Amino acid sequence: MLDLQTAEESQTELLRRVATRDHEALAELYDHLAGVLFSTAVHILGDPREAEEVIQDVFVQIWKRAPTFDSKLGAPFHWTLGITRHRCIDYLRARQRRTRLLDEATMETEILSRPASSSSAQETLGEEELAKVRAAVRELPPDQRQAIELAFFGGMTHQEIAEALDEPLGTIKARIRRGMLKLRESLKAYV
Repeated sequence: MLDLQTAEESQTELLRRVATRDHEALAELYDHLAGVLFSTAVHILGDPREAEEVIQDVFVQIWKRAPTFDSKLGAPFHWTLGITRHRCIDYLRARQRRTRLLDEATMETEILSRPASSSSAQETLGEEELAKVRAAVRELPPDQRQAIELAFFGGMTHQEIAEALDEPLGTIKARIRRGMLKLRESLKAYV
């Protein structure tokens, strides 16, 4: 019991010092708590690399929020554990959003990237509509326009585009998705 109380008092003092922007105190607090907080993050996230990112965010939050810590409301360990848990939940939600957006982008681009002859597009669209489509594509940011042109006009897969541009696959999918959303907005009168 004495060791637990001593550890809690030590961590409380470290947090008090962190609140005064003492870098050494943050380093000591990190040494005390990072291992168990990291284990918790790995358990929640299931990925050590993601847990490392979260723990970095956790200690940034500790640095920012140390002045708000009140030892009357709980132990430093539980306070930091709560921050870790909330950051993990935020990370999981962001991961789910990214996955959902990438899945939607993949589905849209697969549908739209099926080769269509330019003559059939010209038969179904008038000259004015074709001009508006070309203008909408030209108005996209260069990185989005390049990815969309390679996918839809070049017939390349997302993986091929990522390799050709030396970019991560997720970045390419996100660019195509954002570009498609902008095109949808620009051309909603024709949809």
